[in-house]
Amino acid sequence: MKLHTEQVLQQREAYVSVTLTVIVVNFNAGRHIVDCATSLVGQCHELIVIDNASSDDSLFLLEQSKLLLTTAIVRNTHNMGFAAACNLGAERASGDLILFLNPDCVVAPGTLALLSAALTADASAGMAGGLLLNTDGSEQAGGRRLVPTPWRSLVRAFGLQRFKTRYPRLFEGYDLHAHPLPNGTAPVEAISGACMLVRRDALISVGPLDEGYFMHCEDLDWCMRFWQKGWRVLFVPNAPITHLKGVCSRRRPILVECYKHKGMVRFYRKFFRHQYPGVLMWLVISAVWLRFVILTVALLAKRVLHSALN
Repeated sequence: MKLHTEQVLQQREAYVSVTLTVIVVNFNAGRHIVDCATSLVGQCHELIVIDNASSDDSLFLLEQSKLLLTTAIVRNTHNMGFAAACNLGAERASGDLILFLNPDCVVAPGTLALLSAALTADASAGMAGGLLLNTDGSEQAGGRRLVPTPWRSLVRAFGLQRFKTRYPRLFEGYDLHAHPLPNGTAPVEAISGACMLVRRDALISVGPLDEGYFMHCEDLDWCMRFWQKGWRVLFVPNAPITHLKGVCSRRRPILVECYKHKGMVRFYRKFFRHQYPGVLMWLVISAVWLRFVILTVALLAKRVLHSALN
């Protein structure tokens, strides 16, 4: 159902009265960070780039672009991880709203206004995410999702969704991109760390990102904590962002998978140890690392095959 004209006007008035800071954590994003920053011109009040010791020319390209955008660049001497870099940026942000955005994202015109309006119009909402798109225009997995409980993750990892038609509740996965888009802004259990808009007062209430995660799963952790503190997480379907996905991590796929699976273990232990006590949690963790081993073998085999063919 479309919003009434009066509601739209109220949202616009709420948005005009707030300031927006965008934080981008960069690690060898190359030309993509320029595309990202270019898409932000006219959509935010300031851009803060936290660079995790990149070795490429991404910062040089950004500085040479001379965009009409208030930009601050923080150069870390080492890769401190995504969560810690986001927190560093948040400490420096001056906006009432803070957007955490991946450097391989291109934000469509008007998207940040729509996200900001949706968030400020709902006093109970603390975080909002837009419609993440692949380069072909299809909805990307992970932009809106259920919390990946250990069971839901096992269902996905071992392809048990094929039993969903017979047992829909038991074999439900956690990605929602295959479901029809909602007609308007809707609460969801979790959104993607590629694009997270948060209210400053909600951030203060919930606390910063958990720096125990180096990369991956820190966004799920934050969404869980927002809900636990009484702040709703929103999905805004008419606010598109194109996300290339994996630009900063594709050079080190095995290391990235290691961080991802390590994050999953931390996430499960932190939030589900009471639901999966003792042996059950041990089985869950064993399944996580078994999956990592299988993926690593597959990646190594692919690398060997590629070398043999070339």
